[in-house]
Amino acid sequence: MLCLRQLPKRASHAKARSLLSYTFKAVEPVCLSTRRLATAAAQQSKPRDTTDSSTQEPAARRRSLQDAKPFSDFLTDTFHRQHDYLRISVTERCNLRCVYCMPEEGVPLSPSRELLTTPEIVMLSSVFVSQGVTKIRLTGGEPTVRRDIVPLMQQIGALRAHGLKELCLTTNGISLHRKLDSMVEAGLTGINMSLDTLDPWQFQIMTRRKGFDAVQRSIDRVLEMNRAGAGIRLKINCVVMRGVNDREVLPFVDLTRDKDIEIRFIEYMPFDGNKWNKRKMLSYDEMLDMILVKYPTLQKVQDHKNDTSKTWHVPGFAGRIGFITSMTHNFCGTCNRLRITGDGNLKVCLFGNAEVSLRDILRQSNGGEPIDEAAYEAMKQIEMDRRQGLTSPDTPLGMAPNEAELLDVIGMAVKRKKAKHAGIGELEHMKNRPMILIDPVAPTLHGAMPRRMHHLNSTQHFFSHSHQRRLFSSTPQRQSKDDDAKPPKLTHVSETGAAHMVSIASKAVTARVATASCTVRFSSAVAPGLIRANELKKGDALGVARVAGIMAAKRTPDLIPLCHPIPVSRVSVDLALGEASVEVRATVECDGKTGVEMEALTAASTAALTVYDMCKAVDKGMVVDGLRVVLKDGGKSGRWEMD
Repeated sequence: MLCLRQLPKRASHAKARSLLSYTFKAVEPVCLSTRRLATAAAQQSKPRDTTDSSTQEPAARRRSLQDAKPFSDFLTDTFHRQHDYLRISVTERCNLRCVYCMPEEGVPLSPSRELLTTPEIVMLSSVFVSQGVTKIRLTGGEPTVRRDIVPLMQQIGALRAHGLKELCLTTNGISLHRKLDSMVEAGLTGINMSLDTLDPWQFQIMTRRKGFDAVQRSIDRVLEMNRAGAGIRLKINCVVMRGVNDREVLPFVDLTRDKDIEIRFIEYMPFDGNKWNKRKMLSYDEMLDMILVKYPTLQKVQDHKNDTSKTWHVPGFAGRIGFITSMTHNFCGTCNRLRITGDGNLKVCLFGNAEVSLRDILRQSNGGEPIDEAAYEAMKQIEMDRRQGLTSPDTPLGMAPNEAELLDVIGMAVKRKKAKHAGIGELEHMKNRPMILIDPVAPTLHGAMPRRMHHLNSTQHFFSHSHQRRLFSSTPQRQSKDDDAKPPKLTHVSETGAAHMVSIASKAVTARVATASCTVRFSSAVAPGLIRANELKKGDALGVARVAGIMAAKRTPDLIPLCHPIPVSRVSVDLALGEASVEVRATVECDGKTGVEMEALTAASTAALTVYDMCKAVDKGMVVDGLRVVLKDGGKSGRWEMD
């Protein structure tokens, strides 16, 4: 594959830009500096010249109807939901440590090469806009801490010429006031700002950082620019937690008396590391009742089809209030949102753990390497040369080959989107990224989980059941015609060689069991004798090993990167001491969508290593061998035992 970094530049950047195709074309941003906002607002307020409107407007309407295209099938799921709203996480970093958003110890950050570069974000944005996305929201982490956030917004803002209508930002407001003017000039149309308390001391408790005054400066600056005609939609997101900040619901409502803002109260949602429990969650109904006591005239506002919040208004107040009810009254039926994580994975549901890597597909055009500015310029050069006739018509044109594959993968992921996410009882125990690594204070429902999940590429082939049986069995199996037609393939490796997690979304929940065994062999009789007499300095070797094996089985997804988190229901570890060895046998059971062989293997090997650790002071010649699965049962492949 041609590495785009190696291509020479044959023309000036300015000339290249003039010849680029849609994907790479830049548009000068509309300037909305503070000095010109008032003038712009005044011009917009002038009455429109209605001369010949009776003929011009119907004609324009007819032309728009004739030019209208059906919404992209790639972004339409099986429930006919059209996804025209894309949220992109542009960084995993944040300058706060909100208690509901990330674990107290923070999260391990991805290596920089695993994160999307600015050109990659721009290219993905253009692909989605070409298919009908009209709204892009930049999130994080905290997007304002990204060094090139303003140039990035300028490039995405240029997509307004191709159908993008809204460019929004979700932020904690700490640094926003310093960059807001430039962001508005780049095309910023809306801001969702996180603020969970109006008390500076409580702010420091909830965010584990100082910064309340900086957030207030950002709010004031937005309102000041709006008075000058900027037209930025400002929403304040407040995650309400019982016993923490629930007493501030009414003070937040009072903010809307004189300020044209929307306060949105968000039900506390479960994510990895935020220690969620149902008792902390204050429901929509409880918050609404609390407000009605003070404001009995509160009125419901008509919501739009794809609104995530239920909106209300106190008569006479300048602003509004809303409720994001992901936990008690989901709004999945009209969900039109897709998310791209900082490491380039597409999530079709915030509360789903299924992801597919768009980054890996995008980078195929650059030999698997991150697409930096130099590679991006080389892509432009390819397009320019093609238009000048300097290359063969068969030469890949910039993003075109990858765009087709991207759309196929995106389309398949969207088609697999479920009708709605799981309920409270299931969400509490589901594995998902910490909130900071998906979308902070997101209005709908693992940066890293204890391990990072890279899920199965949608275009990857799965093993047939006969292939699975051949792999699990130690004796030859009769091959079917399908076996001859489909050669074996590794399930955790994509067509491009990248590692991915196998999808189990379509599998049924069944009772599953697996047993693994191995042997610790001693080089002398000293260690076995001490174990029998319980005279090892470290204590009861077999007892400690048994506990270690059980603990390891439950932590398998944290240790083996591509293993699914499984609700293990039973683990037993048996250790039999012989004359010169310890036989280890571990059995794991669960009710789930995938087998527990890896849990059994992890339990047996960890128990054996614990015996090794307990005895290594008296026997340095020990050998651990024979680790294997000896039994598995459950699922479509049925029961299998080693002869």
